[in-house]
Amino acid sequence: MGATVEQFEQAKNKLSTLKKDPGNEVKLKIYALFKQATQGPCNTPKPGMLDFVNKVKWDAWKSLGSISQDEARQQYCDLIGSLVEAEGPSSAAVAATPAGSQAAYKTLLVTTEDDITTIKLNRPAKKNAITTEMYNEIIAALEQAAKDDSVITVFTGAGDFYCSGNDLTNFQLQGGGGVEEMYVRAYIDFPKPLVAVVNGPAVGISVTVLGLFDLVYASERATFHTPFSQLGQSAEGCSSYTFPKMMGAAKASEMLMFNKKLTAAQACELALVTEVFPDSSFQSEVWTRLKAYAKLPRNSLAFSKQLIRSMEKERLYAVNDAEVECLIGRWMSDECFNAVMSFFQAKAKL
Repeated sequence: MGATVEQFEQAKNKLSTLKKDPGNEVKLKIYALFKQATQGPCNTPKPGMLDFVNKVKWDAWKSLGSISQDEARQQYCDLIGSLVEAEGPSSAAVAATPAGSQAAYKTLLVTTEDDITTIKLNRPAKKNAITTEMYNEIIAALEQAAKDDSVITVFTGAGDFYCSGNDLTNFQLQGGGGVEEMYVRAYIDFPKPLVAVVNGPAVGISVTVLGLFDLVYASERATFHTPFSQLGQSAEGCSSYTFPKMMGAAKASEMLMFNKKLTAAQACELALVTEVFPDSSFQSEVWTRLKAYAKLPRNSLAFSKQLIRSMEKERLYAVNDAEVECLIGRWMSDECFNAVMSFFQAKAKL
């Protein structure tokens, strides 16, 4: 689907509200995405070598290659949104609510259009890392989507990342485990077709819960990483059950125990991903397909999902309970604490 024309116009208006100069590199990116969104791929002659300013702008536009206008419009909106967010709550408050928005969320963009409810993780400056607040908002958004008139529900991420997993700066707040248990259960209980549109790298729990989705579409530049043992933690999102069932015990162990990062193509081979699309046409191809699915009879889809998933539900509840119990023990361990501290120390040296 990408951003609507209205959302694109709103993003243009937000740009004028920025108080800080984002720098020449970012301004060139904004210029290039605007040209690509409004005119398509670069089709003008290359400026002469001495026309320095226009040559740099032309190069920036040309570097976008053949990405579609819909995709460029979406990237433009995401980039402006991340700049507004980076300036803090006062600037973020200027941002207009997207068309079709159903409720006010701080960490999500939730919209309904063409019988599709889209839940977009919206912390692009933090690679959509999940905080306790975002956990609670996703639970609320799923409850809302379950009751609205949409036919299917879609998850995706703002910016270059789908989701970078748990925000480790928020780590101490998650020690109780209750919010994560409810979060995973919200996916298990969701009654409508649930689709992940994985627009970029996915890490941790954003990967493990994919086994609870009905379809997973990925851009070719997406990756899938579950570095639990590296952080002294353990499997979550029912992945200790769904991953071996999908890909076999050996491949699941490689991901969940030994931190194997998968490309989109590898994830598709292992049945974690339904289909992989070229990045240049990802948004347009996927959303064309989803709009067609949303025209299918609502109740027929819901009953079909119930038949496919109902036999597993009690098993998934039990797996989720066991995983969360294990995670609580991990979070309280010296091993986990030391691994997380090492992560922050390594990050500080970069």
